Amino acid sequence: MIIIQLAGGLGNQLQQYALYQKFKSLGAEAKLDLSWFEQFEDTCKESKNKERNKDDHGTNKIKPAIKQDIVVTNRQCELNFFEHLPYESCTKEEKTALTGSQGLAGKLRRKLLPQTVHWYKEEQMYDPELLNYRKMYLSGYFACEKYYADILPELREMIRFPEIVDARKRMANEGILKKIRNSHAVSVHIRRGDYLQPENAAMFGNICTEEYYESALDYMKEKIEDPHFFIFSDDTAYVREHYQWEEYTIVDINHGDDSFYDMYLMSRCEGNICANSTFSFWGARLNGRTDKIMIRPTIQKNSQVFDEVQMKDLWKDWVFIDPQGKQYP
Repeated sequence: MIIIQLAGGLGNQLQQYALYQKFKSLGAEAKLDLSWFEQFEDTCKESKNKERNKDDHGTNKIKPAIKQDIVVTNRQCELNFFEHLPYESCTKEEKTALTGSQGLAGKLRRKLLPQTVHWYKEEQMYDPELLNYRKMYLSGYFACEKYYADILPELREMIRFPEIVDARKRMANEGILKKIRNSHAVSVHIRRGDYLQPENAAMFGNICTEEYYESALDYMKEKIEDPHFFIFSDDTAYVREHYQWEEYTIVDINHGDDSFYDMYLMSRCEGNICANSTFSFWGARLNGRTDKIMIRPTIQKNSQVFDEVQMKDLWKDWVFIDPQGKQYP
């Protein structure tokens, strides 16, 4: 059995789901492990309890052995937002059969009676042996498109966005969708929000620079006649300051749990300019047009080194642009 840990936000969950469906297409017995969300909720509660345990000077009354700030963001199983998305989740016993018990007793037992643990932890962008496993617990984000590029048409059929319940919001989205259909639409995803926080800036910052976006816009203008750019962002104040011209429409409709409708709108565009974010990667992946143009940054985080030959093999049909604006079509 293959069990894939579901974790992270919507974009990462879709990547893990895509890998799950890839294994199933190969005839493997595969299931998803949803227990991360229960553990995440416990971490959130622990963090809130620490805040409540501070004295008037902001000092923890109960001092942990090692002090560190726990930065948490709302996470839930967002696959359930989609309509009737098929998947099967594993039981605790099925997971333990592969990973062994992770409690203290289980760890002591493994020291005394060594046993084989079938647990794969992603450490590289692409592992050509990964899809050969048939008895393994897999944890990682699996962003590399080569793993599941061949089943993207089937995934587009499976991943169905539900009808928007709120009438006012539904009309607003339909208005944007009509505008997309009546123009040479290009989506532009600008993610700032959490990427500006110090703990994230070192990892994700200064990748999608102003030079990156200027170069991406210029590329689209060269390839698409009279393009109209639809800007999706979590920092509308910033984009209103930078993109207030007739060729731009700032999409500021969907928030919170409704944000995933932005992914649907992105997928209906003629071209997609992505941030270093799996959310907009999926906006482009769900775009079923055969003539689409997809642009992404050369790296997703600052610890990566761009290898043009490798990336063009792992991400077919994408255009890459580096932080200085250099294009790799």
